Amino acid sequence: MSNRFLKTAKISLILVYLVIVAGAIVRMTGSGMGCPDWPKCFGYYIPPTEESQLEWHPDSTYKKGQVIIRNEQLWVATQNFTTRATYDSSYWEPYTKHEYAIFNPWHTWIEFINRLFGALAGLATLVLAILSLWYWKKNKKITLLSWVIVFAMGFQAWLGATVVYSVLNPFKITIHMVMALLIVAMLLYLIALSTTKSKPFKYDRMTLMLFITALTITFLQVILGTQVREFVDARIDVVGEAAKDLWLIEPTLQFYIHRSFSILVTALNLFIAYRIYKLGSGYSKINWVLLLIFFEIITGMAMYYWSFPFTTQPFHLVLASLLFGVQFYLVLEALKSKRSHKTL
Repeated sequence: MSNRFLKTAKISLILVYLVIVAGAIVRMTGSGMGCPDWPKCFGYYIPPTEESQLEWHPDSTYKKGQVIIRNEQLWVATQNFTTRATYDSSYWEPYTKHEYAIFNPWHTWIEFINRLFGALAGLATLVLAILSLWYWKKNKKITLLSWVIVFAMGFQAWLGATVVYSVLNPFKITIHMVMALLIVAMLLYLIALSTTKSKPFKYDRMTLMLFITALTITFLQVILGTQVREFVDARIDVVGEAAKDLWLIEPTLQFYIHRSFSILVTALNLFIAYRIYKLGSGYSKINWVLLLIFFEIITGMAMYYWSFPFTTQPFHLVLASLLFGVQFYLVLEALKSKRSHKTL
């Protein structure tokens, strides 16, 4: 059972990261409002593929909750009915969450796939929580944390709905991203708790403090990065999708802080790596940290100097979330070595 639980936890972690990847693609393609309602998509469990499916038609059957676009507005069916020869407004009510009423099949299906990954991740964490009941007598912390993750996934789904209802409010998008990282952290902690065999590491208090500092800075970098992205989104609304060379003209203070922090992140983690190699501490995952930072810098430079080449934006975000995950696990390894050191 313990092996099954650990495998399920790892699958859940992978699915959460796939949700982050899908969310990054949604932002890159501007597909956030591809499904203007929630949890359905234009009132469908499987979204439409053609605009004609969202038009009113005579002698057609509509189900309660189904959505049409009429006069540049979303209308929701109030009951199950079959239309007659002329439009009858008594069967419809306006959608009141927002006024966005545009159908783009590509955006719709990209956003739908994002939601599908979210549903799969939620299902995986629910299975994980059910399996965790086996640990109740042995380690209640594992069971309790597993169920906290389920509720966190539910809260994340609600946040996703508020993002849609707000027509992609930048602050809510930032909170949505922060919550995703917290779920990643909880799953990694759960994996660490349920892993019985692990490589021993040398405990060093300074290394632990450096790990925590590096993790904190990365977390702040992600938040600053989302704010820079908010500025870019605002610029796109002004200059258009094609004028990529104008997206970062006269950036905000957050951009310069974000860029300067990247130097600090690189220097700090290089120093941590030097200390690990010198002391022979055994924290081999620092190599992954350095590799991720290298590609993070490359994608950041590409966006700034070469006007946002295709896919650099989602890669930059996904690399940052992976970096956060690896650094968080290093903190967990260091804390475990501290406990082992105290018992000697």
